[in-house]
Amino acid sequence: MKSLRRTAAIALLGFAVALGIAQPPAGAELPASTPLAAPAAAAAPAPAAAEFNVRDYGAVGNGSTNDTAAINKAITAANTAGGGIVRFPSGTYESKNTIRMKSNVTLQLDAGSTISGNAADTYDPPESNQWDDYQDYGHSHFHNAMIYGDNLTNIGFTGSGVIDGDGALITGNPKSGEADKIISLTRCKNLTLSGITLREGGHFAALLNNCDNVVSDRLTIDTAMDRDGWNIISTTNVKITGAHLEANDDALAFKSDYALGAKLNNGHVTVTDSYLSAGCCNALMFGSETCGDFTDYNFERITIKGSDKSGLGLVSMDGAKISDVHYKDITMTDVRSPIMQKVGTRKRCGNNPGVGSISNITYTNIKATGTTPSFSPTLWGESGSGRIHDITFNNVDITVPGGNGTMSTDPPSNDPKDYNPKAIGTRPAYGWYIRNADNIRFTDSEVRFASNDGRPAVIANNSTGIRFDRFTAQRGSSSPSDLLFQTVNGYCVVGSSNTGGGALRVSQTGSSQNCDGGGPAPTARYEAENATYSAGSTVDSDHAGFSGTGFVNTPNAAGAYVEWTVNATAAGSADLVLAYANGTTTARPMDIAVNGVTVAAASPFPGTGAWTTWRTLTLPVALKAGANTVRATATSANGAPNIDYLDGPA
Repeated sequence: MKSLRRTAAIALLGFAVALGIAQPPAGAELPASTPLAAPAAAAAPAPAAAEFNVRDYGAVGNGSTNDTAAINKAITAANTAGGGIVRFPSGTYESKNTIRMKSNVTLQLDAGSTISGNAADTYDPPESNQWDDYQDYGHSHFHNAMIYGDNLTNIGFTGSGVIDGDGALITGNPKSGEADKIISLTRCKNLTLSGITLREGGHFAALLNNCDNVVSDRLTIDTAMDRDGWNIISTTNVKITGAHLEANDDALAFKSDYALGAKLNNGHVTVTDSYLSAGCCNALMFGSETCGDFTDYNFERITIKGSDKSGLGLVSMDGAKISDVHYKDITMTDVRSPIMQKVGTRKRCGNNPGVGSISNITYTNIKATGTTPSFSPTLWGESGSGRIHDITFNNVDITVPGGNGTMSTDPPSNDPKDYNPKAIGTRPAYGWYIRNADNIRFTDSEVRFASNDGRPAVIANNSTGIRFDRFTAQRGSSSPSDLLFQTVNGYCVVGSSNTGGGALRVSQTGSSQNCDGGGPAPTARYEAENATYSAGSTVDSDHAGFSGTGFVNTPNAAGAYVEWTVNATAAGSADLVLAYANGTTTARPMDIAVNGVTVAAASPFPGTGAWTTWRTLTLPVALKAGANTVRATATSANGAPNIDYLDGPA
């Protein structure tokens, strides 16, 4: 080993001298081919990381021999050498003991390779934890895992192979020697988790606590017969793309507990282009462990199929302040509670937590369908500092099963120490139920039922500043009203209707209406048939439901466009509302440009279900005084959706 390190050092010195960035010390030994004082040249690519094949350290990979000792030797060798890749060629590597990760090491699983768990009950025992009363057992103990590491930097799990618990991991509280998770990492920094598959993970396929800078691309998790997929706890700076996670319990959950004896912050997270499925529980979830605060989360282009609790769940049970969370372009099917926000008073956290809050949350382009039975989408805050506030819904379309008759409109029962959607009794609204919430706005959104329902579409209770702009609701044959405001200070309903085209029936008790301040400015409608459009476009009228005399049908080609001239009386911000229909199942993205500057790149314009189903997209933009050009341009070979109109300043 000393000889290898000496050879590597000589090679590196020779490389530096060759580039003219170092001079050899007196008597230094250099490779014979190294020129002295060579002129500077373009930097060469970094040398490939050293590889350590587990078979070179005694691993057999036959599916029966215990290869843990060999794997750990390879990891130690890579770490001792300053870092490297521990490679698993094709084969099944039985691991009866805990694999102990070390810094600067990446496990590379080649195609056809599997690290397999074993039920011999010889994994590391769980460590003691003086703070285990503050969270579930599985969250409190980390050593009892197939793979464990603490306080590590620059580690990875990559390739296209599999790490499989193989039915040997425990879904409940394990006994000594039993493992309940595949990957367990605490206090880690610079983690890559990409390409591989985690299968049958017991309680957790992957559990992180207090990590920073996590990157994941094309990770697959299959724990549909076990419990959780991926729990990301008290962790910052996370980027997840292309994940496919199927779990029985929570598929992807962001949490903050007290397992490490401190209240830790969370945030700066993006999750895009992913698929999530949860059997019994939550698909994309905040909580229920919520000690430290959460901020700056962005979720885009996510498909959720199946969730017996929340599709998009966001709860603060243990004092956390949750803010600046944004959901966009998300489709949910077979979800029992499509959107759930709740502030509770469980306070299961050290340092005497108070009551948390939820604020500054946006939902844009969300489509959801529920199953039977269902829980109405809900915003439920606590009184005082625990109120929910500043929540925006833009183009949120939810269909619930319905099927209830009329019922009391009094607030339902609630267990403030339970985060489960069923902890709140049957909501007296089939659509949205809102309580202890302020500054809530729905724009271009809709709620429907599959079976006739006798409840109002929406009930808002003990709240302020509840606003509906161009909101559509289906009306049950025996429902007493469409929107009911109970002790709401400042509600406003503008440009809204039921699905039959009539005005919504608004009822109130102890409430006041206020559409001043924040109400929409006067608008004008700019019909697409009167706009400028690309060559080959036609003005058609064969799909009902359009505004004006027709709509514009552009060629199926990138670059097809419709352009309007919008006149603003004064410079400033404004909302532009574009109406469209896309009868296909494929999105037809468009760039939106104002005065030649793109303000929304490749907005998806997803399928609307039928060419006769028209939807709107609201775009906040800056306009100059006078004439402004607004152009919508197709960016894919599918062309643009059918374009009906643009609403803008009058």
